[in-house]
Amino acid sequence: MAKAILFTGGSVFDGTAFLAPGTSVLVSGGKVAAVGADLDPGGADVVDLAGGTLLPGFQDAHVHPVFGGMQLLGCDLSEAETAQEYLAIVAGFAAANPDLDWITGGGWGMTAFPGGIPTAAQLDPVSGGRPVILTNRDGHGAWVNSRAMELAGITRDTLDPADGRIERDAAGEPVGMLQEGAMNLVRHLIPADTDEDRYRGLLAAQDYLLSLGITGWQDAIIGSGFGDADAATAYHQAASAGTLRADVVGALWWQRHEGLEQLPGLLHRREHDGRDGFRLTSVKMMLDGVAENHTAAMLDPYLDGHGCATHNSGLDFIDPAELPRYVTALDQAGFQVHFHALGDRAVRNALNAVAAARAAHTGSPGRTIRHHLAHLQVVHPADIARFAELGATANIQPLWATAEEQMTELTIPFLGERRAAWQYPFRGLAASGAHLAAGSDWPVSSPNPLLGIHVAVNRSTPDSADTPFLPDQAIPLATALAAYTSGTATVNGVDGQAGRIRPGYQASFAVTDADLAAIGDHEICAAAVTQTWVRGELAYRND
Repeated sequence: MAKAILFTGGSVFDGTAFLAPGTSVLVSGGKVAAVGADLDPGGADVVDLAGGTLLPGFQDAHVHPVFGGMQLLGCDLSEAETAQEYLAIVAGFAAANPDLDWITGGGWGMTAFPGGIPTAAQLDPVSGGRPVILTNRDGHGAWVNSRAMELAGITRDTLDPADGRIERDAAGEPVGMLQEGAMNLVRHLIPADTDEDRYRGLLAAQDYLLSLGITGWQDAIIGSGFGDADAATAYHQAASAGTLRADVVGALWWQRHEGLEQLPGLLHRREHDGRDGFRLTSVKMMLDGVAENHTAAMLDPYLDGHGCATHNSGLDFIDPAELPRYVTALDQAGFQVHFHALGDRAVRNALNAVAAARAAHTGSPGRTIRHHLAHLQVVHPADIARFAELGATANIQPLWATAEEQMTELTIPFLGERRAAWQYPFRGLAASGAHLAAGSDWPVSSPNPLLGIHVAVNRSTPDSADTPFLPDQAIPLATALAAYTSGTATVNGVDGQAGRIRPGYQASFAVTDADLAAIGDHEICAAAVTQTWVRGELAYRND
């Protein structure tokens, strides 16, 4: 049996609150054995926290690790910011990989381009004549070059698919930007990634997430969502090889153009495709798109550049009239539903569906599956209280709640002042009694929990500290920390096992170099994870 370990000499956050100064934590057999002051170390190894903080391992409630890891290993644009930097990376990647038939990758931001629209004309000179497809950070659009459009047969006569849009110039010619379902016009041509590619991506992602103190997550797409191959094979390989160290829930993709005929297949996958450390207990329903390209489903139409109402109120990817029936059936089958709900109409549709499922089970007291709504960019004030009333979790991505260019230039002008004030209402949700979980949507945005917590508490990044975004919706540090630990553990069905520092719980921890109980709110982002422990074993150390 592994030797006992005593963690001492720093602050302890137990998943809901900071414990009294002087608290230590004793670990034995991979679990927390005791929590308190003046614990006898006996023959235990001692880990000196050196004035830092011991927390439950962070958990990410909405993330795409296999895709993110493969992006790290491909043409990764996520660390750049300008169009010139992106093009330089593409040129360098093309030169370094002359044998690739396609140049693929992603991570670019919309604010680098006028109107958020990059063009094929920019990509063509750096691609060496090879087809290129680069997904943007939010995963809802792709930048392609002329060769890719030629191979896909995309011309001025190509019709927009029902679930997407081909961006065009004033003459009607495609410019090289494909929104939502239009990406599939090109994606189906890309050489398929192999199982080994996905496995390598998962391992790269896991190493990265462990370095940030993340010991568990919910993979938000398992299946053929967004035209990508099924990530489950990577998890199967990792579980078989003993290399999967995190606790993972997989959210099985709901095919948006199908109905309940897919339920037997989902049940079969839940029963047969899970592995140790990988559970397929959730179903992902993507209800709408994103606000920046006006595909998020809104109760009222978007505005045009002059502040006048348009005829566009976004897209419903799943029929709202059928959604209550689908969710009720999934709830009856014991599935958690993980909604992508970004616009206020999508949020309301999701809550209505949860309400229908709850009503169908009024005769089953105590039976509550923790359905959760991710993103929640725009929530109508009338719907805030419904989260707590229905037992629906608010799955927040705090990094998006900032006054950056994508918000000020591509979102607020087209929502209008009144609706723009309803964005990311974290404090309102918490005050109403809603259960909060938190995640990153990586590789859409950074998976660093401490950076997300900084934004949740300050409503600004270090670069935008002078212009907090709707600061009345900031939440206290302990609330944000709880969302990233015990809050997500509850959503992932491991409450009672992980997400808290209590006797009997897994000894899966993050250790930071700063005393989070003592530092100022504007210093949170300066803290860093120095150690990550998984079930009492050191999984990462920053030496």
